[in-house]
Amino acid sequence: MSLHSLYPFLKTIIEPLRNQDIVSLGMIKSIDETDDQVIVTLKLPSPVYSDASLLEKRIVEVLSLQTTKKIITQLTVDTLSGHRGLATRLPLVKNIIAVAAGKGGVGKSTVAANLALGLHLQGAKVGLLDADVYGPSVPTMLGPSDVPPSALPDNKISPAIHFGIKVISIGFFTERQGAAIFRGPIVHKLLQQFLEDVSWGELDYLVIDLPPGTGDAQLSLSQLVPITGAVIVTTPQEVALIDVEKAIHMFQKVEIPILGIVENMAYHTCSACGHHDEIFSRGGGKALAETLKTAFLGEVPMDGRIRYGGDIGRPVVVGNKNGEHAKRFLEIARLTSELIIKQAPIGPKRPKGLVQIR
Repeated sequence: MSLHSLYPFLKTIIEPLRNQDIVSLGMIKSIDETDDQVIVTLKLPSPVYSDASLLEKRIVEVLSLQTTKKIITQLTVDTLSGHRGLATRLPLVKNIIAVAAGKGGVGKSTVAANLALGLHLQGAKVGLLDADVYGPSVPTMLGPSDVPPSALPDNKISPAIHFGIKVISIGFFTERQGAAIFRGPIVHKLLQQFLEDVSWGELDYLVIDLPPGTGDAQLSLSQLVPITGAVIVTTPQEVALIDVEKAIHMFQKVEIPILGIVENMAYHTCSACGHHDEIFSRGGGKALAETLKTAFLGEVPMDGRIRYGGDIGRPVVVGNKNGEHAKRFLEIARLTSELIIKQAPIGPKRPKGLVQIR
């Protein structure tokens, strides 16, 4: 039996996310043979990938009809990169995810922190950049670092380590009571330093917690790095949704794909009777996602356990890994990864018509 002859049979196996066969997608890394085994090494497009066991099962089923040897599958990961073209900054970072909101107070930083940790808990190498230079809340939400940020001999900065992810924030270098007063060019320079002078190393995903609105930080990042896509956070009420539409329009103008929308504070469940109280209405984020023909990544309730986790520096994803709310964030992380895989062949475009700030 020629190992090469097995490829036509493997081409009958369709990868669900991209609806193409696994051979054409380059997912077969190698096929090896021993006296009694055929070993197929399958290359996954992300560590956060739920269809691996399905594809392994199909490989065994298909090839078992072609040989009497035992079929063994092995998994390796080569995370698909959303970068296309420009990658002069952060060349070792495969994907950059911006977490944004049209207005403040919708829980954007809570989503960003739990999204980053959710990706990490599912096997990815993750960094978290707190780009909210005026109100950095990531240091508080993640608590004391396992490894603090430090200066390296090459004049670069080693990021802090929190729960296994790399983190940088202006909050590490300012007093808690101090007010950050920066003009636009200073914000641009600061973010450029966080991208160029921080030793991020190899990452599958760099999650960037943007400040609310459509200001200097958003414009600067769109010019500095090719962002894979944006996750938009909103609450269900109309006043938040109006601002979300403005934020989405801004991302569309600078040609950054919208990965999906998260509806935060969707409802509150009474701890005494279990009644759902829709304090800020409900379903607005999902309806907006349908109108804009983008993905709805899920809804997160208003719950004291989520708030408490952020206040004590132990986000709910790590504070209660098996709890309902942790599972919601883990699902949001999985869906985000899958959406990146789907769009990876296209990749983000470099913004046009924008003047580079120097």
